[in-house]
Amino acid sequence: MANTAYVRGNTVRKEYEPSRRPRHVHVQEPQRIKKRRHHMSLGTLFYMTLAVVLVVVALAWYITLQAQVKNASKNIATLESQLNTLKQENDEAYNRANGNIDLDEVKRIAIQEYGMTYATEGQIITYSDGGGNDYVRQVAPIPEVDG
Repeated sequence: MANTAYVRGNTVRKEYEPSRRPRHVHVQEPQRIKKRRHHMSLGTLFYMTLAVVLVVVALAWYITLQAQVKNASKNIATLESQLNTLKQENDEAYNRANGNIDLDEVKRIAIQEYGMTYATEGQIITYSDGGGNDYVRQVAPIPEVDG
């Protein structure tokens, strides 16, 4: 046992001599394969050029659409701002107009100067449209009430 060498691991490693190592052999390709590999046909060149042109046109169209959407959004924001300003000015003008009206004075002028009176019980006629609509469409003259 003293004469045998101990090998660790589960396999014995083989050592190669330098002369037994495989050499890389370069095999020349035939000329027609080399030629075909370096040049593409006219049809392939046309197809690739057409594909690149279509991609560029599509990208330009997309960028144009994106710019139009951005401009439309800015325009909408501007119009909304103008609408809010006009609504606010309209509300202020309405409140000023309503604040200056004295309803008691309007009633006094209507009764004293124009001779208006309140409606009596026999002068009020109530119509029912039967459909629950918010308005009544007049299809015939309103009958006069004697009284």
